[in-house]
Amino acid sequence: MTYPQVLLQNRKPDRIATLEEYQQSGGYKALEDVLHNYSYKDLQEVLIEAVLLGRGGAAFPAGMKLRTVAEDAPFPRYLVCNADEMEPGTFKDRVLIHADPHMLIEGMIIDGYGAKAEKGIIFIRPEYESAARILEREIKIAKEAGFLGKKILGSDHSMEIVVHRSGGRYICGEVTAQLNALMGKRPNPQQPPPYPTEKGLWGMPTVLQNVETLANIPHIIRNGVEWYKNLAKTETGAGTKLFCVSGRVNKPGCFELPMGVRLSEIIEVHAGGMPAGSEYKACLPGGASTRYLPKEFYDIEMDFDPMREVGHRLGTGAIMVFDQKTCLVGATLNLTEFFARESCGWCTPCREGLPYIRDLLLRLEEGEGREEFIPMLQQMSKHLWSSYCAFAPGATSPVESLITYFEDEVREHIAQKRCPFK
Repeated sequence: MTYPQVLLQNRKPDRIATLEEYQQSGGYKALEDVLHNYSYKDLQEVLIEAVLLGRGGAAFPAGMKLRTVAEDAPFPRYLVCNADEMEPGTFKDRVLIHADPHMLIEGMIIDGYGAKAEKGIIFIRPEYESAARILEREIKIAKEAGFLGKKILGSDHSMEIVVHRSGGRYICGEVTAQLNALMGKRPNPQQPPPYPTEKGLWGMPTVLQNVETLANIPHIIRNGVEWYKNLAKTETGAGTKLFCVSGRVNKPGCFELPMGVRLSEIIEVHAGGMPAGSEYKACLPGGASTRYLPKEFYDIEMDFDPMREVGHRLGTGAIMVFDQKTCLVGATLNLTEFFARESCGWCTPCREGLPYIRDLLLRLEEGEGREEFIPMLQQMSKHLWSSYCAFAPGATSPVESLITYFEDEVREHIAQKRCPFK
């Protein structure tokens, strides 16, 4: 089963698409159209009407984010592209940059126009050095072609884009922590108000969008709102989605599929099914900070609203698949080790709670678990919702869902005084 490729239409197995190849597929026509035929408010309305939701995990409407920049807000205004992508299991933004970097660049220029921002920054994780070099090279090429710089394509809009390499911590993916990192401060989150679109980088209005979100914008302008909505399989959805599939599948990878495609189809058709002898047990549907999806949700529509209706999140769309031979206590311990290490230590629930949960899970896995550990894990998971930002609630999602859906497996560890999967 094949679907239209929008974001990955120019993807090649061994190299990126050149500027000429991007233009042959319609590249930069949307930018020219916007700069000469749209007001910045017109652009905001189109993105709102298209229901372009943030693809970084939070699903905030991209057009609404632009609209929150006040008309009389001061200058300079900034646009930050979040290419940090530290969410375990997630690699879609890297794939997109390596496939078609000018799609991101055009999306940034258009989005910058919608906020009257003339300064763009791509915040990228240090492990993505090859992607950073590609972007720096292609930004220079775009500038030489007249798509960046002063008075772009003869319009009144000007924009410069620079690449900023992150120090490499998970917390830098949080909006306000990322802005602090850009300003050379410790990347601790800030509790709004004021929101970044009011006071962000150096006290100036700042819009922050994800790589995949920005890459959608030129296609919406070029092909129209109805076309974009019709790409989705669900009535509430719009566009396509990049799904990163890993774990117990035959063909792991990054797949562009309609928003709302069923989980079962992603695994069985596009990811090549599970290896012989493997049976679906659960998956993390949107990266490490989402809840386990057990068998009862195997046929769920992978879209923001259907997932929300059953108490789950689509997150980044990074699907990590586990089979019946996988110990989910051990998997949850692995994830909690990561989150405990990556906590910025700013607030007590996160700083103290995650090591506490890690210790309980470690003792369960090593055969030292006790019955009272189960309510202790539940209670501590609730406490983590009192933290300063969304880091700790996300970190505790696998823990909470382990108890909700796989309590029998936890109890088996306690009864056998060992991991039953070893």
